Amino acid sequence: MNIRSEIKYMLSNEATTMKAMSQRLWKEKCIKLSLNNFSRKLRNNTIKFAEVDAIADLLGYDIKFEKRK
Repeated sequence: MNIRSEIKYMLSNEATTMKAMSQRLWKEKCIKLSLNNFSRKLRNNTIKFAEVDAIADLLGYDIKFEKRK
């Protein structure tokens, strides 16, 4: 699964939209990410880790790295 699918999955699980998330990012995290930019970054797979981390935080998710077995 790619980052676009993961973020869309999290957004749908929390019953929110990309537009609402882009507004929350600006209000709560001071990350200016317009709806068009947000969509383009997901489509082109160029979203920054800090932006993904902020989105996960606002939605109540943690990002976890685990060593493969």
